[in-house]
Amino acid sequence: MRFWLGASFVDTDQFLELARAAERCGFDTLTLSDHLFYADFATPYPYSRSGRPRWDARTHWPDAWVTIGAMAAVTSSLRFSPNVYIAPARDLFTVAKQVSTAAVLSRDRVTFGVGVGWCKEEFVGTGQDFHTRGWRLDAMLPVLRSLWAGETVTLDGLPELSISPTPARPIPVYVGGDSDAALRRAARLGDGWLGNRIYTEEQLDTVLDTLRQHLSESGRTEPFDIVAPLAVLPDADTYRHFAAKGVTATMAAPWWLATPEEKARYGEGTLELKIATMERFAEEVIAKL
Repeated sequence: MRFWLGASFVDTDQFLELARAAERCGFDTLTLSDHLFYADFATPYPYSRSGRPRWDARTHWPDAWVTIGAMAAVTSSLRFSPNVYIAPARDLFTVAKQVSTAAVLSRDRVTFGVGVGWCKEEFVGTGQDFHTRGWRLDAMLPVLRSLWAGETVTLDGLPELSISPTPARPIPVYVGGDSDAALRRAARLGDGWLGNRIYTEEQLDTVLDTLRQHLSESGRTEPFDIVAPLAVLPDADTYRHFAAKGVTATMAAPWWLATPEEKARYGEGTLELKIATMERFAEEVIAKL
């Protein structure tokens, strides 16, 4: 079991120290989320009962690839991934160059966590079609892999083309989302699946059954990573149980479970609280697996 640090809603000025601490504590990957702007969205937020986002205009959403580049410069082994990057809200070449450059600068420590997104307003803002985002992502992923491999590609209306720089190793592609379409996309086009909510065991079992069915239908036999945020209290034996089900990594933000004593000592939302709870998680969980 590998541990990914879920760093959504973190203030931008905390990311560099958070990355240093994550590497020191033994986390495998640091993730951050992707949003372009805040507004009074008409599109319902799919992960709350109210349909309203859990954040407001003051919440930081730094650019994922700029932030990853900065964090890579102050670490040496920690990996980075968006959870998830809404690629079809951008054009192909913006995505190709940003991700490839981040992979090169990090010395191949980037995972491409990608999804179709839920917020129509962001697609309108970038001039991309919200309603075709699924099939456009399906078409985009093979071309991105070719470009990142340094290959020449042919696209309608353009001459043969390639990009540079490109990374020394293939960039892993983890597809996010737990709809049937997302799980089918992960099985056909991904190197792994990235859960987009916090799952109970029953919920995860349903997702895994569907994912394995799609993997079988796609003829996939190679190793396939499953990154699942879990609705469990941190415990080494619990994580071993989920590893036996095929979960290869889970996601944690230890400050979400800070004790009252820790909150009183370090203060709500502080970098000091985050690092203290990460160090406790490393000692009580990561070190025992």
